Amino acid sequence: MKTNIVIARGDGIGPEIMDVVLQVMKAANADIHIDEIEVGEKVYLKGLANGIEPKSWDLIKNAKAFLKAPITTPEGGGFRSLNVTIRAALGLYANVRPCVAYHPFVDTLHPGMDLVVIRENEEDLYTGIEYRPSDETVHALKVITKKGCEKIIRYAFDYAARNGRKKVTCFTKDNILKMSDGLFRHTFDVIAKEYPDIVHEHWIVDIGAAKLADNPTQFDVVVLPNLYGDILSDVAAQIAGSVGLAGSANIGEKGAMFEAIHGSAPRRAGQNLANPSGLLLAACMMLEHIGQPKVSELIHNAWLKTLEEGIHTYDIFEEGKSTKKVGTKEFGEAIVAHIGQLPQKLQPVRLHMQEKKGTQSVKTAVFPRETKRCVGADFYIDAKENPLSKIQKATAAISGVQLTLITNRGAKVFPDGSDQVNYSDLWRCRFMADTITQDKIIDLMKVLVQAGLDVTSQENLYMFDEIPGFSSAVG
Repeated sequence: MKTNIVIARGDGIGPEIMDVVLQVMKAANADIHIDEIEVGEKVYLKGLANGIEPKSWDLIKNAKAFLKAPITTPEGGGFRSLNVTIRAALGLYANVRPCVAYHPFVDTLHPGMDLVVIRENEEDLYTGIEYRPSDETVHALKVITKKGCEKIIRYAFDYAARNGRKKVTCFTKDNILKMSDGLFRHTFDVIAKEYPDIVHEHWIVDIGAAKLADNPTQFDVVVLPNLYGDILSDVAAQIAGSVGLAGSANIGEKGAMFEAIHGSAPRRAGQNLANPSGLLLAACMMLEHIGQPKVSELIHNAWLKTLEEGIHTYDIFEEGKSTKKVGTKEFGEAIVAHIGQLPQKLQPVRLHMQEKKGTQSVKTAVFPRETKRCVGADFYIDAKENPLSKIQKATAAISGVQLTLITNRGAKVFPDGSDQVNYSDLWRCRFMADTITQDKIIDLMKVLVQAGLDVTSQENLYMFDEIPGFSSAVG
């Protein structure tokens, strides 16, 4: 039976590059049945905030894979990213982005570059949870979970093992975000021990990014939390030669979505100019994923052959290196003409289907559950001036708890705070006890509100196996 896939032609240049991809897959005898849905700008403008119609979900959920061309999200508020929506709804936790140099046919400063960025895809700041608790302050919630860390890090090591990769590198900012990025780093260190044949290393993301930009050939597989992964995968693709040449896979336990990493480029739409390579290479990843590696090989090698023949679209065309500038359609026709041929100068692609390729169940629970004890609460108070005196007066009659800390934008105000802090209007006020009950926290909330203080939110403070589950006075 043919494998069911769903496609969406998208917006801008999307329909043109999808036409080429479908033409090439047909010429390579891809054994697929295609259902088509509409997503993107037209659906947004129908009033659907996430850019996809309800009837499309059943098709996607019942298909083996979803191949999506770039879309346009209308400007202005109220529209949710379709990619974020699909990744969350289908549990597509792993974003896989190969970044390869095609020297000398595509200009690059790093001829030997061949790395894969594996990005966590479901959490971090991309949950989109934000609050405006006061006139001057906005909070964004960075969500990092044990399960999310375990899944993506183990996927990265499994990917390296399956594909003959020798090293996995982790980037975090755990010197500053000691709990959230710290959890990602700690999980990496623990899981790395399960793969003794694979070299592992960790870099702070800022210096790691600098090293990646300067000498990407020192990296092999790079695993990152969502935000860093999004940024650095684009950087890596661009320094490899062009963002326009990069495909992307979004992998879950039950489904998968494949796409180019570039946008819809509406200014280039309808002009037969767009380079379809990113979406075509995403389709190659899809074909490998659904168990048709030989078809993927045929297409990928035909594309490489076309590239080394110097048949290039305008974005990578260069006098002296390229031999012929072609449009979108003509580039697709050239790839079709090269099906069955191998590149002579570029390294041919040879895939070996192995067990656990593609979607898979994910072993988690590296860490046991810990004993949890509530020892305090942070109250966030909206006030133009330091609320210390009002808080002390309001809570004087409540025994067993103590005001131990007030901060503003993370800087300590009380006790022994600096008088040079640039204050905003939101104050974090911490009460501590040996153990504190929910009733006591409610009593604190009541007296603070009754004193006329504007309590915008409150966070309980817990110890986990007697280790603080909250940041210190200075973060």
